Amino acid sequence: MQHEDITGKIIGCAMKVHSALGNGFQEVIYQRALAIELENSDLGFQRELEMEISYYDRPIGTRRVDFLVEEKIMVEIKAIINLEDVHLAQAINYLEAYKLGVGLLINFGSKSLQYKRVYNNNMKIPSL
Repeated sequence: MQHEDITGKIIGCAMKVHSALGNGFQEVIYQRALAIELENSDLGFQRELEMEISYYDRPIGTRRVDFLVEEKIMVEIKAIINLEDVHLAQAINYLEAYKLGVGLLINFGSKSLQYKRVYNNNMKIPSL
């Protein structure tokens, strides 16, 4: 699995945050706490990075990704009761729009942390 080491570190950071805070907070609280854990783990990241969405190579809008880690992994976080297929589809669409190969969808809102690795099947992911 490509980028498994980095995604594993990110998931570990998310587990620390969920273990400390539990569920029930707004998404922004988890986002701020996850930023601290990513820093503590020496992972390079950008938070709330505005990225352009294009259609036939024409810009049609922008979207802010919660985190772009190590310039290659998109992290989309949620604070909802349960992840649903629509959230997974949204994460995959973002990967395709951003032309990234791997992402994580992380939900802090459930009793246990939920996470899913997502892949852009339209591109080949380079090895590390």
